[in-house]
Amino acid sequence: MRDLYPLLMSPIFDPRPWGTRDLSPIYPHHRFAEKIGEAWLTGDHSKVANGWFEGQSLAKLSSEYGRDLVGESAPEPARFPLLVKFLFPCEKLSVQVHPDDETAVRRGWACGKTECWYVVHAEASAQVALGLKPGVTRAQFERSIREERAEELLNWIDVRTGDMIYVAGGTVHTLGPGSIIVETQQPSDTTYRLYDYGRPRELHLTDGLSALKESVRSGKVVRSAPSKIHGEGNRHWRLIASPYFVVERFELNQPYELRPQGRRSAQVLVVIEGSGVLESEAVEPMAITKGDAVVVPASLPGFRVQPQPSIGFLKSSLPSQDMPEPVTEL
Repeated sequence: MRDLYPLLMSPIFDPRPWGTRDLSPIYPHHRFAEKIGEAWLTGDHSKVANGWFEGQSLAKLSSEYGRDLVGESAPEPARFPLLVKFLFPCEKLSVQVHPDDETAVRRGWACGKTECWYVVHAEASAQVALGLKPGVTRAQFERSIREERAEELLNWIDVRTGDMIYVAGGTVHTLGPGSIIVETQQPSDTTYRLYDYGRPRELHLTDGLSALKESVRSGKVVRSAPSKIHGEGNRHWRLIASPYFVVERFELNQPYELRPQGRRSAQVLVVIEGSGVLESEAVEPMAITKGDAVVVPASLPGFRVQPQPSIGFLKSSLPSQDMPEPVTEL
């Protein structure tokens, strides 16, 4: 078997009725004939764009390399543990809910779908809905769906660039227009659509309402101050730490070396501004720019990012120890 190296991923652009044909400012040179809602970066079918694994899927490599790729913290030894996407909502998404781990296991699945949203860009009017308004019951919400007024019972909050939002499994939620989101989540795509503003798409009321939790820990993650790291002008934030993922943000004006703690987790880098070069002993220097995603296998000892002249990126990984849910506010 060939040695692993940092894997540049080819995005999969997924059409959605609430999406857009113009994916600026993330992919300014892409234009599409149909509306694109999501760009999948680390899905099972996402393919490598560099080196001798070019054209191979992440699912195939995870199956072949196991914990050398996915890490010792991954719940499944042969499946990539983090699904990362860009979301481009230009209209309201359907009102939906994902199962938590308890519900998923009861239905025979490996895991639920808890996720987080980092707001890369937000217009002044951008909002998301998280959970039900205080005191609203599942029965009241079900009645509002049938009366076509479900939006009235959702807890709508304003969002701005730089917000990190935790969406626990079981949370009824939706995105409004006017933002660009990086979503990091458990590797499940189970979605129950509860309300869709009259669009001709299937609803999943029985399964969705049974998965819905009236009380959840979802909300905006309480912000922490940035920390200075090695290199003049370099900054780092821990955006969220949870039982399912850790997401950090880096802004670099000087070269910076990242070394994982042991072999606990693969890492996913998503460039959200600027450009640079990723250097590793395992591969030739690799240019990366806004919109690119790189999977760094757990078995690699480290890598270096050289900004050109500056770069901002998110780094997602699994927690190295048991973590509580994050502190949030609405």
